[in-house]
Amino acid sequence: MPDLRRLSGSAVIRILEGFGFVVHAQAGSHVKLRRIGPGGQKQTLTIPRHKELDTGTLRAIFRQASRYIPDQELRPHFFTE
Repeated sequence: MPDLRRLSGSAVIRILEGFGFVVHAQAGSHVKLRRIGPGGQKQTLTIPRHKELDTGTLRAIFRQASRYIPDQELRPHFFTE
């Protein structure tokens, strides 16, 4: 099984911006990203902007983002080969 990469919050934000998400709001160190889906629904993700995200947090972000982005497109950004 591939290993989870060690990523910062800023790196995760840049990855998700590549999939059409934009910074919608920020409260403290947490950034809310949003995009409008194909059916017109709002898709929102909240990312902590920390220097290094814990593996559990990173897995949760990956799982939540997988609701909106196909797993095969998202996986190379979060996992090593």
